[in-house]
Amino acid sequence: MVGMERAGRMLSARSGPRGAATADAVGLLAGFALDAVLGDPRRWHPVAGFGQAAGALERRLYAPHRRAGAVFTTVAVGVPVVAGLAASVLTRRQPVARAVLVAAATWSVLGGRTLRRESAVMAAHLERGDLLAARGRLSHLCGRDPSTLDEPELARATVESVAENTSDAVVAPLLWGGLFGLPGLLGYRAANTLDAMVGHRSPRYARFGTPSARLDDLLNLVPSRLTGLLTIAAAPLAGGRPAEALRVWRRDRNDHPSPNAGQCESAMAGALGVRLGGRNVYFGRTETRPLLGDGPRPSAGHLRRAARLSGTAGLGAAVLAAGVALARSGLRRRAGGR
Repeated sequence: MVGMERAGRMLSARSGPRGAATADAVGLLAGFALDAVLGDPRRWHPVAGFGQAAGALERRLYAPHRRAGAVFTTVAVGVPVVAGLAASVLTRRQPVARAVLVAAATWSVLGGRTLRRESAVMAAHLERGDLLAARGRLSHLCGRDPSTLDEPELARATVESVAENTSDAVVAPLLWGGLFGLPGLLGYRAANTLDAMVGHRSPRYARFGTPSARLDDLLNLVPSRLTGLLTIAAAPLAGGRPAEALRVWRRDRNDHPSPNAGQCESAMAGALGVRLGGRNVYFGRTETRPLLGDGPRPSAGHLRRAARLSGTAGLGAAVLAAGVALARSGLRRRAGGR
């Protein structure tokens, strides 16, 4: 409580660009802490509300071509960005209010604790040999058909989902929040949610969903690579070696068909000393992914270590994002002094 009161006094003493940047940094760290302690809001989740609104917009704008998809993506992402910009302008000289808004937004868009909890739940099911429960739980992490998966394949699907979602649900929103504050947080989460809704391959979304998928790919280019590097640095916490994780990452990261998922998954494979990739069965289609890493297939024990790596990468990203937010004010001051 004393620390919070002191932070509030420090924020109140500042105004203008420097105070706004400090408020963004404090809000990002506070929001990360809220997610780490509380997890996702249990009721009235803002991201779920956005998804419902985006679904209604899709029904109005849908047509089986990319132009309609581009309009849908522009509106659905543009509205949250404009709302974030308006809130940023209104709170530019109210750092305490700004910090509270950024903290609330950060908490809403992060999913780190939920991701780690799902990995732990899956590990517990597999440790008990309860494949039926593990198969039923997999839908909380990914869209694969679990009906025929055995323990190694269920563990592999979980590790791959934890690796990719560490970037999508933790590192990327923090990085964009550090760079652009509220507009970055809200805009990134909107784009990533649209990708989950319409960016997958299906007859309906083959063309309409392309703009959303491409925007999500673009926004994750840097965060996915940062996630890989943070995972490599954290390898000792999972019993791995950074040098080995770096070797696997450099060798395998570009083999994945996704421009971003391979960055995260190869680093995770190297840090855990396992092999990822292979045949993935979804509902109605099958994909064969290249193998990433060396060693055995993952087992239940690897899931808790993967969760530990994810949490450490998230903490590193939160600190970096706060530093980026603070650096913004310095760059603006220097630019204004020229």
